Amino acid sequence: MPVPGNVRGLSRPPAEVSVSALVVIVEDDEGVREGLQDLLHSVGLDTLAFGSTRDLLAETLPDRPGCMVLDVRLPGSSGLDLQAKLVSMGNRMPIVFMTGHGDIPMSVQAMKAGALDFLTKPFRDQDMLDAIAVAIERDQARRAESAGLAELEALAATLTPREAEVMQQVVKGLLNKQIAHAMGISEITVKIHRGNVMRKMAAGSVADLVRKTEQLKAAGES
Repeated sequence: MPVPGNVRGLSRPPAEVSVSALVVIVEDDEGVREGLQDLLHSVGLDTLAFGSTRDLLAETLPDRPGCMVLDVRLPGSSGLDLQAKLVSMGNRMPIVFMTGHGDIPMSVQAMKAGALDFLTKPFRDQDMLDAIAVAIERDQARRAESAGLAELEALAATLTPREAEVMQQVVKGLLNKQIAHAMGISEITVKIHRGNVMRKMAAGSVADLVRKTEQLKAAGES
């Protein structure tokens, strides 16, 4: 079977993506599967390819930035079923769907469940490359945000209970004397705790400290 959209006829590479990015392909047609791998290898992307959802779920995927390219109609569980399974497992890798039998209800279901794009066969090489580039960039951004949050949480964990309490008062905009009165401690003690908070949280200003505490709060509510 010919590869959809003549994927061997690459016109230009996708937008800037990391060479360490990984694209996971699930497609039961061997010709299509190999064609997509050839295309992605030609622009410096690594791939893992599977012929069914069962084959994919039997493997432990490496923890690398990237995306998935899933066919909707697969032997056994469908691509949409796999999408739901991955979500339930906490796998947040962006998904680009492809199908030769797509319809509006399927695409709506896929997009509502978090799919990034939905391409109908035969698709253009560049449409697929562009969709994959956007997906990888999104995954890289998500990972960077997650790493930044983990770093913030580690910094916050170094605060003593009293320092954490002072920090909450500082980000409310209270002055040292107001914090001292509210907490029943001396203003000198507040200044010491405040200095420790700024140092431990690596905050260059009160505004920076506010931003970091808001990030921590948002993560705790999600």
